[in-house]
Amino acid sequence: MQLDGVNVLTDPQFSERASPVRFAGPRRLNPPGLAFEDLPPIHAVVISHDHYDHLDRPTVQRLAAAHRPRFFVPLRFKAWFRAAGITDVEELDWWESRTIGSVTFTATPVQHWSARSPFDTNRRLWAGWAIAGRERRLFFAGDTGYYDGFRRIGERLGPFDLTLVSIAAYEPPSVMAHTHTTPEESLRLFRDVGGRTFVAIHWGTFDLSEEPIDEPPRRLAAAARAQGLPDARVWILAHGETRAW
Repeated sequence: MQLDGVNVLTDPQFSERASPVRFAGPRRLNPPGLAFEDLPPIHAVVISHDHYDHLDRPTVQRLAAAHRPRFFVPLRFKAWFRAAGITDVEELDWWESRTIGSVTFTATPVQHWSARSPFDTNRRLWAGWAIAGRERRLFFAGDTGYYDGFRRIGERLGPFDLTLVSIAAYEPPSVMAHTHTTPEESLRLFRDVGGRTFVAIHWGTFDLSEEPIDEPPRRLAAAARAQGLPDARVWILAHGETRAW
């Protein structure tokens, strides 16, 4: 996202796999929407949680070397980044804020979990991010299940011009329901936070669950039509597509 002259990446992942090793684990189904070499200067990176499809060590190390951004992370991430050789890191608890220029980054509660191994489950916090400029605001939900706490985010920090919400990784419900929204739930979240334009994220890149890979955007479009939401308010972007906001 580009806001008030600040270029922001959310949970950047430029590797071929979402895995601790390069020879196994979920393989990328589509290339990154923008090649690393074509990135504009990156000033800020926000991390929602530590799963491998959201926090990729080679990617953040490469970004730190090439762009020297500031990394905004939830609690208890600094040690991990320090071990990766990255020191420009701001660690935030829920509802805490930091700024770059006129842009404010606020960590928000969401309903998820964390782990990078069997031995560090929930040792690091997870978060959504409200990013506010002088005139425009966006909400990046990261990974989350639906719960009623999103209304409080809307009341405290909304409304939001853009709301970026996951629409995939919801099957089977017995495993995924607590920590990932269905397309229908993502629209409830959108309403709760006071969203004006919905941006569908977290689909079509890594195959992490049991629903067909092309089902989430179709299901979202059907739910949005059923609720009377015009296409102009529900963005299902092609991979690599850019839109002005």
